[in-house]
Amino acid sequence: MSHLLFLSITSLGVLALGCSGPDCGPGGAFEFGLTVSSDQVSLVFGDLVAGANNDCPDPAAPAGVISLTIMGAEMGSTGIITFCVPRPDLLQTMALPIGSSGVKVIDLNATDASCSYTFDASHLPTGTATSTGMCGNGSDKAGFALVFDGFVGLKRTCGATMDTVNVGLTGTVAVTAS
Repeated sequence: MSHLLFLSITSLGVLALGCSGPDCGPGGAFEFGLTVSSDQVSLVFGDLVAGANNDCPDPAAPAGVISLTIMGAEMGSTGIITFCVPRPDLLQTMALPIGSSGVKVIDLNATDASCSYTFDASHLPTGTATSTGMCGNGSDKAGFALVFDGFVGLKRTCGATMDTVNVGLTGTVAVTAS
């Protein structure tokens, strides 16, 4: 009996520390695998890092669920992308909408050879985001992969010309936990 009690206490300690299991981690996801593109623009983001910062908490979340902030960089440039996930416990098990209730786009800015781009919050994002290999609500040191299949609006500035473009937000990208 004491052996079983020891195993139970040991198991709880492992869960509390967020130790990696065999199903945790980004798998074969690329470090720079998130594309923001249309027939007019192609931007690539990656180097994503998730932190349980509680920047966008969901008041309906169960006790102990801490929202994730996920930040990344534009490949070959100074652009950034930032998401906030109020319910990483749900992202761990199902597809969530990209937008205000699921995976929130907080910031997206980027440049290419002739234009600069910023997230256009007036065009509501559509589509879904899912995760694979996510453990510990995204705080497991093994990391995980995010899979995006949606659209966002961008404000585009090319010299003196400003307009908006609708772009796909797609791909599977590795995320590390901070």
